[in-house]
Amino acid sequence: MADEPDEVADPATQQIDREVCKLAHRFIQKLDAHVRRVAEDLGLTPSQVVALRELSDPITARELAQRMSCEASNATFILDRLERQDLIERRPHPTDRRAKRIVLTPAGERRRAEIMERLSAYSPLTALEPAQQESLRDLLRILVG
Repeated sequence: MADEPDEVADPATQQIDREVCKLAHRFIQKLDAHVRRVAEDLGLTPSQVVALRELSDPITARELAQRMSCEASNATFILDRLERQDLIERRPHPTDRRAKRIVLTPAGERRRAEIMERLSAYSPLTALEPAQQESLRDLLRILVG
């Protein structure tokens, strides 16, 4: 395969790789637990919290699914629940007759603001200084392409 290295990594590199994988996994678990706590406090599901976090501007359900890293059918199910709670509306897309744009209602905007405040205030990232947070973001951008 083209992506395979020509030679096996040395033991020190292998050790770093294992440690980075373990730490990344533990950090993801902390982030997930944080989202779950915020969701529980607000009477939402974690998926609803993530969806509302990602609805910073009007987007389609397909775009939301991409942002949430889930199937479009899962995003649709989450959106159905948010719509029943009067937090979002589906509006015609201005250039694609087949698509609908997801727009926050005034209640949805208030709920999203509350979510964003809580996610930021108690984030596991608060253990880092702002410059360290930016460095971590920049390193992750490099790693995920």
